Formats: sequence, C-alpha cells, structure tokens
Amino acid sequence: MRSTILVLALLIVACTPEPAEPPADTVLTGGRIYTVEPDQPWAEAAAIRDGRYIAVGTSEEIAAYIGEHTDTVDLAGRFAMPGINDLHIHPVWGGVKTLYECQFPFTAGPDQIRSALAACVAAQPEAAWIRGGQWDSSFFEKHDLASPREFLDAISDTHAIYLADDSGHNGWVNSRALALAGIDSDTPDPEGGYIVRDALGAPNGVLLETAIRRLDTVVPEPTDEQYIAAAAKSVQIARGFGITGMKDAGAFRPAGMAFSALDRAGRLTMHIAVCQRTTYGQRQGALDYAALEAERDRHRTDNVHTSFVKLFLDGVPTVARTAAMLAPYTADDAHGEEFDGGAMHLTEAQLTADLVELDRRGFTVKMHVAGDRSVRAALDAIAEARRTNGDSGLRHELAHAGYIDPEDIPRFAELGAVADFSPYLWHPSPIIESVVNAVGQNRGERYWPARDLLDAGAMIVAGSDWPSAVPSANPWMGISALVTRADPRRQTPGTLWPEQAISMAEALHIFTQAGADGLRLGDVTGSVRVGKSADLIVLDRNPFETEPAAVADTAVQVVYFRGQRVSG
Repeated sequence: MRSTILVLALLIVACTPEPAEPPADTVLTGGRIYTVEPDQPWAEAAAIRDGRYIAVGTSEEIAAYIGEHTDTVDLAGRFAMPGINDLHIHPVWGGVKTLYECQFPFTAGPDQIRSALAACVAAQPEAAWIRGGQWDSSFFEKHDLASPREFLDAISDTHAIYLADDSGHNGWVNSRALALAGIDSDTPDPEGGYIVRDALGAPNGVLLETAIRRLDTVVPEPTDEQYIAAAAKSVQIARGFGITGMKDAGAFRPAGMAFSALDRAGRLTMHIAVCQRTTYGQRQGALDYAALEAERDRHRTDNVHTSFVKLFLDGVPTVARTAAMLAPYTADDAHGEEFDGGAMHLTEAQLTADLVELDRRGFTVKMHVAGDRSVRAALDAIAEARRTNGDSGLRHELAHAGYIDPEDIPRFAELGAVADFSPYLWHPSPIIESVVNAVGQNRGERYWPARDLLDAGAMIVAGSDWPSAVPSANPWMGISALVTRADPRRQTPGTLWPEQAISMAEALHIFTQAGADGLRLGDVTGSVRVGKSADLIVLDRNPFETEPAAVADTAVQVVYFRGQRVSG
C-alpha cells in the first residue's frame, strides 16, 4: 500500500509543471485571447512580469509560471485582446468640455440649445464667457433663425457666448463676444475664413474657419490646474472604452504640460503621443523648428511621447466648403458661382519646406487634409522629403483623407504615408449629409476608401476626433462602422460606399497594432507578444462571433496597462 501511494505521489510530482524562475507577477488563464500576431493569433493564457508578457500560450503551458505570489486570473472563457489605440483625438479639449463647458447634443435644435444655455447662464451668473457646443454643421440650413447673433443675445447679453460646431472649425457667437473680439461691419474676412453677415452687412454671429481665430486672444484659457484635471478626466473616459494609447492630434502647449505632469505624478495609465499644434490658417514663412524641439524635450516622459507635429492644410468639406478640392464644389449662394474648390492654408512650397525639415529633425508629421487637393499636396511633400532626406522611416499621416483621387491611392504605400481615418464618421449621419450636400452626391458619397487603400498595401490608422465631430470617443462605434459602413448608433438608415467595407480582423488590426505603429511604439505595444507591454482588455463579447452592428455595443470589463489592472 505504501509503495502504491509513493508511486502515485511521484506521478503527481512528475505531471506538475516546473515553476518558472522567477515566477510571473500575473497569469491570465482560461481565456480566448486574440493576440493580433499572425504567427500565433489565438492563445488561452499569458504570463506577465514587470509589466511585460513573458509567455503566451495554452493554459497548461502558462501554469509553469505560477508561483506562490502570482496573481492568477481565470478569464473563464472571456475574450481578451490588446488595448485600443486612438490615433486622432483631442483629449485635453474633451476633458475641458466635459468638466467646464456648457454641453448639448450634436442633434440639438434651437429649443434644446436655448434651454441648455439658459441653465448654464443661470449657474454661472458672474462668468464673463459661456463656452460650449456642439451644433450640427447643417444647423442653419435646417433651422431658419432670423439672426443667429440675436438668438444668443436673447439668452444673455451680459455673458459672451461662444459655441463650436461639430467639426470644431466654425463658431457661433453673440454680440458681446463679437464686441470683445473687435469684429464689426468693417472687419474684413480673414484669409481662409468668413464672417457671415446679415442683409445690412453686419456680422450675424456665425464665424467660419479662420474667422474664429479672432476669439483666441479674448477667450480666457483654463488654468494649468484645470488643464491637468481635464487631461486626467480624458484618460478616465478613454480607459473606460478600452483605450490604452492616444495621440493628441493637435495639442496646444498645455496638453504636453498636463500629460507630463500626470505621468511624473504617477497618475498616467496610458501611452500618450502629443502632436504639437502649429498655426491654423494662412501662414507665411517657416516654422520655428528650434522651439518645436525645445517643447518636445520639455514634456517627454516614459509614457508621453512628443516627437510629433500637426500641420493644417485646409478646412472641412461641409457646407463651410473650406476643404481644398481638385474640382469645384457645387455652386451655392454663400460663396458665389466662382468659388473654386476651397483654399490651401499653406503654399505647396512652404508645406514641402516644413515637411522636409521636420522629417530631418525626427518629427512624425500629421497633416490635416480634408480635400483631395490637399491630400495630393501632402503626398507630394512626403515624396520630396524622401528624395531629400532618404527614407527616414517616419510614417507621416494624412488626417481626414476621406477624399482621395484614385491616382493617389497607390502613392500611400509607395511613400510610406499613412491614412488617418475616422470611421466614426463614415456612415450616414447629419455631418455626412452636410458633406454630401456641399460636394455633390456622386462625388460626395465616395468617401473614405478603406478597402482600396488596404488592397494597395497602405497603412491605415484610426481615431475618433473626439470631442470634434463625434459625441463620444467610443472606438467600438468606429470598429463597427469600418465593417458595416452603416450608422453604429442606428439613428440614420442606409450605408456609405459599402464596397469599401473591411473585415473584423482588419478593423481590429487598425485599432491595435497599426495604432501602436502610429505612436512609434510598434515594438512596445499593439499585440500580445512576449516582450511587449501587457496592455490588454477583456470584453463582454467576442467581436468575431458578434453581428458587426452589435459590436458597437461592446462593453470593456477589465483594462490592464503595463501589466497593472487599471480598470474593472
């Protein structure tokens, strides 16, 4: 009997995996882990030590990494994947709006806006300014207000009121705001912008594109403490959606300061890239490259990456008609029959000089290019940078490149250029209606050629553009729309250019590994692989086994960043 017990004991010892030396800090086991790695796309378990994956495989294999103090988590069959990377977001602006501004939905009509503003005015009787938004790009086409300025004056003539539209490019103000900004009947339209006027030539309260820059010197900025609180709020909001990496797509100076302050205080649980914002609108002369380098070095930390710059080449292709297009917009009363397709903010010579020099100095450049003419100019500038500097390895990004001439599609892969898309927008919706009405239906609906770009070997990254254009940074809306080309909110029927739909695997790759590459962290995060940062999310569903439309409803249950459980 004793010999039998001894034999059994020896067999049990022999079948027990040898503990790894040293053991893992955390082991996740019993799950359905989508790694986004082509040679091992699925795993059951992963072992994490010092914030990085040290093993990925079956639950049996990973059991060898469990020690006395290992935190072992049974995923119980749940789906897990790398964290999401949002490559085009305005997080500090979003945090400021959430914490400090007057809010109403993009779909709000006059009565709802009046009610929201009246409540904000009553809550802040001593405030000099009431800021908020955002109104629909087609708001004034849908709602015939005799005077937008007087509509706001009736709510308050003692507060200055400034409301942004859903693109973030246009503003709506009252008389007090116009007076403080020094805008009156004699104020000329700035280059690249318009002061909309009434029948007598007086400003009617709507400011398009660069006209809103007149407000920059009079609207009070938040304090540094408020900016830091806004940055922290944006991280909290994004983390709830499973986002573990963000690129601030056009950061004013306070954004770099705020995120680096959070990180130095040990409060930043996310990879952050900061694109230093340059002049919006017409600019003559070169950028101050040395100042950009100094700002880059000042705010760089372990989790804040600052070798990025934002250039603006044009406006937006909504009813404002300020995106630079190769062909004229449809004729309209606002701009006259000779309006020729929008204006470039930079000359092509200045753009090329900037891009060549920024590429030489190691900056990845994100260019706002909403029209096909500005897309071509950006590609031409990248081509010149490659000729002058050689291949720097930097993948410059063309943001909002929804309209691309077919001849330019193959140039993305040839030049190593990246299409920065916002699939949260490429489905039937009010803002798309505004775009199609401006561009014309036949051309307008051929928007966001994702399938064509991927088939041509181009790299695509994706971002929400929150809080501009969309009410939420929820990436599952964008993932759903990539696959369905339909409204993930189920509010507007139909599809937008459904031939450009892509697969779920392609969509997830765009939001994970491609996004990590866009952060210049492709070897650090973006997939579940030994040696990479353990940035992982656990979902309430498997996107591959869910109707694509229902992927928009995905809930993130747990978030890990650098191996630490930071949510759920």
